[in-house]
Amino acid sequence: MFRVCRLIGLILLLVAAASGAAQEPQAAGPPATAESGTNTAALGGVNAERIDALQQQLARLEEGVVEVTALDARIEGAPELDREALRFRRDERSFQLLERLDELALAVGELPTDEPFRRQITQLLENEYASLGDVIFARTLDITERIAKFSEEAESLEGAQKIALQAYVYGLKALRLKSYQGAARLIESRRALGLAADDLAETLRSELLLRAETLAGRLEFHGAALTEMQARLKDNDSNADLADAARRFASSHAEDVDRLKTIVGIMDSLDVDSSAYKSILLQQGNDFSVKDFERDVFVEVLRDGWRSLRQWLSENGPDVLFNLVIFVLVLLVFRFLSRLVRRAVVLACDRSGAQMSTLLKDVLASVSGGAVMVMGLLMALSQIGISLGPMLAGLGVAGFIVGFALQDTLGNFAAGGMILLYRPYDVDDYIEVTGASGLVKKMSLVSTTITTFDNQTLVVPNSKIWGDVIKNVTAQKVRRVDMQFGISYSDDIAQAERVLQDIVAAHEAVLKQPEPVIRLHSLGDSSVNFIVRPWVRTADYWSAYWDITREVKVRFDEEGITIPFPQREVHYVQEKA
Repeated sequence: MFRVCRLIGLILLLVAAASGAAQEPQAAGPPATAESGTNTAALGGVNAERIDALQQQLARLEEGVVEVTALDARIEGAPELDREALRFRRDERSFQLLERLDELALAVGELPTDEPFRRQITQLLENEYASLGDVIFARTLDITERIAKFSEEAESLEGAQKIALQAYVYGLKALRLKSYQGAARLIESRRALGLAADDLAETLRSELLLRAETLAGRLEFHGAALTEMQARLKDNDSNADLADAARRFASSHAEDVDRLKTIVGIMDSLDVDSSAYKSILLQQGNDFSVKDFERDVFVEVLRDGWRSLRQWLSENGPDVLFNLVIFVLVLLVFRFLSRLVRRAVVLACDRSGAQMSTLLKDVLASVSGGAVMVMGLLMALSQIGISLGPMLAGLGVAGFIVGFALQDTLGNFAAGGMILLYRPYDVDDYIEVTGASGLVKKMSLVSTTITTFDNQTLVVPNSKIWGDVIKNVTAQKVRRVDMQFGISYSDDIAQAERVLQDIVAAHEAVLKQPEPVIRLHSLGDSSVNFIVRPWVRTADYWSAYWDITREVKVRFDEEGITIPFPQREVHYVQEKA
């Protein structure tokens, strides 16, 4: 029994020392005796075996307490840079020992109530456990103060130091959650032993509600801010500062979601109402499990929705049902008529004797059947109370435009369909077609809109594009930059080749694979010509081309390599008279 008393005393001393009250470990007493309740042979049966296992668990706990107590004694004498790390390790191991002590108390609580060993330990723990809850909350307060201190210090730092301090603050926040979990387990173990825990539960409940409210407020603020940032990024995705801020808010938001989940779990273990915070998690947490955590909230939401739906159906159900039946019947009738019109158009085209292509017949049949179906849909919508005035006005305008353009655009429709089907290019691709080149900005069945590099807009009919060669410059993600540079016949070829290789290798946009090609290509009239062919991402093509060209001129001048230009020598010979 004295081993139990000494273990509890050491753990309390350790946690109290972690809160700033340095004390000396209690002196070890004489070994346990049969009178103290540790003589397992006298207990007999299964209980004796269980008590033997508990005593072994006590021995392991005692070893851990001694180690952590020694660690606590060395903190003040450690270098200043190491003290905070040692404090963190001491706190972490203290809560681990507290968890193991709670497990021991729960195991003792499973013994029969008339077991002498249980009664003796319960009497001992009734006094020792009385102040342990206060010590835990004191440690929690100390951790909270350190979180605030180091969070403020991190704001004044930059680079690696800031990241390291933020990581440490993250660890302290996790440690604070462990303190709450330890307090909740302490309540559970006290109740398992039949000890009073109401005061401790009320204090923990207040702490949890305060922390949950703080996290809920942060989640709502960060969620709204993150939504706004993401909306702005859609309009300006090149804003690096905004993107970095959005990433930081998203990371902080995810961390707060995880912490609130843990708080909600502890609140549920204490039978504290957490439905408000679960609702926030449903709104803010992307991976929150409805099955495991949100069953009550989700069921209540479904009940409210079902009640509203039943009330609405009781008031409007008959009218809605009748209109729905009429709507379906009208659609079915016009679907049948649409099929008849399609067949009639096909038969008329076949009997007309005109040489029509199959594609044209299909287009005419589809347009005719679609027109009938659109009329049926409009009539069906009118039956359920939808106003057709705006829809008919829009349909009339569209019909006028289409009818006016049909004389020349039927081929454009067909070509547009082929382009959309085979996709030789897409929006924002750089293409060269029918003498026009530029970025594709808009595509339709009739035409393709191209914007040139000097900001001119070209509208090219699809029939002209599909009937000619289509060159898609940006279809591939990687392109080769073809360049040629000449040097004088008197210059050193190896030196020039080395300079070109250095320039290409140093450019950040040049890809390692495929490897760039630098070769002596031809012997011109006045120069020795090298080809330089590096590979770059398509978006970096022109920047690499211009940068390398400029750097070659600069480096050739520095190295004394001549870039020749065509010259003609004229020899004047004067004949004697």
